[in-house]
Amino acid sequence: MTAPPQSLTLLAHALTPALRGLVLGGDAGPDPASVEAARGLKLSADAVYAGPEQAAVRTAAVLGFDPVVEPALRDREYGEWAGRGLEELLASEPSRVAAWLERPHTATPGGETENDVLARVADWLGDLAAREHGSTLAVVHPAVVRAIVLYVVDAPAESLRHIDVRPLATVNLLYHSGNWSLALTP
Repeated sequence: MTAPPQSLTLLAHALTPALRGLVLGGDAGPDPASVEAARGLKLSADAVYAGPEQAAVRTAAVLGFDPVVEPALRDREYGEWAGRGLEELLASEPSRVAAWLERPHTATPGGETENDVLARVADWLGDLAAREHGSTLAVVHPAVVRAIVLYVVDAPAESLRHIDVRPLATVNLLYHSGNWSLALTP
């Protein structure tokens, strides 16, 4: 009898003021209304991980989980631009921001490129496949959900702008025969 494939559910953490205001990075707490909406989610897992952000840990907690906080699941590092709003940056450094937005292989000053994030989550997925069996839930920043989806479908970093991940959105993945795949289920 063949063992069932390992599953991973990615949950984008609750909305934060930073997400609402297009602020890069930071560690804002979640919006109370979004936390309340998370309470209505019905998710179960054998193992639960969360990115280190307050919103990820708090979202997991309101679902009744005590997650393993995993540094590899952190949001993209924005370096000198961390904590600054995109509109503010566009007003003060329009050419640098435009170059960064147009070329995902470019890092913010002192930050990570999208490829850095893809490599980080790919390593974590490899470790997860070797370590866990059954069902896993990972509560993470929406940017991490995008990076994992890009990695799993083998899409280039330029595809990032074509993936919109809203707070509390879920994505299901399966690991079978040495590969992760996107699992679209009803």
